[in-house]
Amino acid sequence: MILKLSSAKTVPETATALHAAVAANHFGVMHVHNLKETMAKKGVDFTRECLVFEVCQPQQAKKVLDENMSVSTALPCRISIYEEGGKTVLATLKPTVLLAMFNVPQLEPVAKEVETTIVKIMTEAAG
Repeated sequence: MILKLSSAKTVPETATALHAAVAANHFGVMHVHNLKETMAKKGVDFTRECLVFEVCQPQQAKKVLDENMSVSTALPCRISIYEEGGKTVLATLKPTVLLAMFNVPQLEPVAKEVETTIVKIMTEAAG
C-alpha cells in the first residue's frame, strides 16, 4: 500500500530534486506542507523534518474525476519526504490501491500510469 524509497540526500536536497523531477515528468506541485513548521505555529514541538508534497497531473485527474467525483477525496497525490533512522525517505500511497477503494475498475489503467510516473519521480529525486 505504501511505497518507500531511501535517499542519501538530505531532506532539503531531496525536496529540491523532487521539485525538478515532478516538473520533468509533466506533473505539478500544488503545495508543500512543512509539518515541523506547521506544528510549531500551533505550539506543538515536533522536531523531525517532514515535507508533504501535493502533486497532480491535471489531464489524469480530469479523467478520474469525470468518471467518479468522489475520487476527489483522494486527490491530489502526495509524496512525503522525511527523516527516519538517519536516512531520508520518500513515501507515497500507491494510486492503484487508493483508486481500488472506489470500485471503478475502468480507471485502473489511469491509476497504473500515474503510479508508474510517481515511482519514476521518486526514483529520480532519490538518486
